[in-house]
Amino acid sequence: MNHRTITTAVRERWVAALVAFAAGAAAVAGSYAAAGFTPAYVVAPVESVLARYIPGAFITFAIVVLGDLGKQLSLIGATVLSMVVLGTLAGLGRAVAEEAGLPPLAGPFAGIPVWGATAALTGRPVLSLGAGLAAALLVSIAGLAGRATRSDATSPGRRRVVGSLASLAGLGAAGWYLGNRRTPSDEPPAPPTPVPGQDGGSDSGGSGGAAADAETPGPTETEMLLAEAEAKSFDVAGLEPLVSDEFYTVDISSIDPQVKAQDWSLSVTGAVPEETSFDYRDIIGRESTLEFSTLRCVGERLNGKKTDNALWEGVRVGDLLEEANVPDRCCVMARGADSFFEEFPVAALREALLVYRMNGDLLPRAHGYPARLVVPGHWGEIHVKWVDELEILDEPAKGYWEKKGWHGTGPVNTVAKLYTVNDVAGGRKQVAGHAYAGTRGIRTVEVSTDGGETWNEAELTEELPGRAVWRQWKYEYDPPGGSHEVVVRAVDGEGTLQPEKNSGPYPSGPSGWVSETIR
Repeated sequence: MNHRTITTAVRERWVAALVAFAAGAAAVAGSYAAAGFTPAYVVAPVESVLARYIPGAFITFAIVVLGDLGKQLSLIGATVLSMVVLGTLAGLGRAVAEEAGLPPLAGPFAGIPVWGATAALTGRPVLSLGAGLAAALLVSIAGLAGRATRSDATSPGRRRVVGSLASLAGLGAAGWYLGNRRTPSDEPPAPPTPVPGQDGGSDSGGSGGAAADAETPGPTETEMLLAEAEAKSFDVAGLEPLVSDEFYTVDISSIDPQVKAQDWSLSVTGAVPEETSFDYRDIIGRESTLEFSTLRCVGERLNGKKTDNALWEGVRVGDLLEEANVPDRCCVMARGADSFFEEFPVAALREALLVYRMNGDLLPRAHGYPARLVVPGHWGEIHVKWVDELEILDEPAKGYWEKKGWHGTGPVNTVAKLYTVNDVAGGRKQVAGHAYAGTRGIRTVEVSTDGGETWNEAELTEELPGRAVWRQWKYEYDPPGGSHEVVVRAVDGEGTLQPEKNSGPYPSGPSGWVSETIR
């Protein structure tokens, strides 16, 4: 074999690899066109597998060092891996067709294994046709471009590559447009109505005779509580009110489950006399509880923005456990429809809420529609979203984050956050933020404007009704000349001072005093 023959063979392999990768990319675009950004999109199960099996060190690096960028890289990595896997299958299918002397059928031979793999991953064979058809179309166009008769000196391999890239551009644009139209909004659909004859909660549709006869209905309990939170919030520029404008989200996957209320139920399994299940109609038909509760992410930075507060409505999990005759056991493993699972004490579960409304509206999809847990005072990851099973355990077991090396299922650490610095009248400075200590509450927030040498007490908002709710704080002072360091710390409701040492988020959540140099 001479040098020219070897060079041609290598070039052909590269051309085949590029066409195959383009077919994989087209398959991903076709899947997105058919399914949108839903669990039926082929990237979703790939990302879920990566989240489950990727080593904890990589996840910790992504959380602690990269922050939100880590989540984006996870989605990008799953997308590229999907392209490679589907492209490899498309390339093998094309090679089989050409080896069998059937070049005109190379496209269908490439699309069939792509469709099969996508259907196996997503469990949606009809929607998976989008991936298979896109890969088949690209391989067919590439083959036609390579066999086209040309008067110029352009090689067939180059024409195949150009044809692949042109096809991929068109398929990608079409996939993006169609997929965006198929992607559901974060607004949940209308839920089933409560079971006839059962009492509805404060906003669940039930109404008494007096209310029905009133000419002008008064405000609901939800409206009154939200108005109370608005009235108690400080009017400080740049400071989020007591009910968060935008509530953070953290999930193991970038693509949220699409759970229908009529198909949802909560099962109590494990170490129980008999498994019990509660459906959505049953839950929303019960007398509900309204409660403010603050959630904080164990992986956030010390002065990060992944702590938020909302008004939640739901039923007490303790009542459900009593109906299910759950005995006193050590632990529970809560599982969600996104394959996330987390273990925590049964005692904490008895104090939790199974919520289906947030700030007066149905839970958004991104926050766990149709139902999620809210466990007052515990780190955010045990407030399992899309929760559908509570497995009662006789012995401790590791949840998702514990298997990755984290230990964030216990009560949150106390923190006072410094979120905003403003210039106010008379040349004075104003600093403000939020403070949170879980169920221990916040007694005081102290501010130092000289790097921790002396301390003064900040003004706090009045407490909101709830067992684990943050408070706003603010403090004004005459700034010294030049730069100075402002330090803040909190004292919880039990009189314990927030620890000074900065521990970082891993493995048990961030702790330490927040400081900022002001010039």
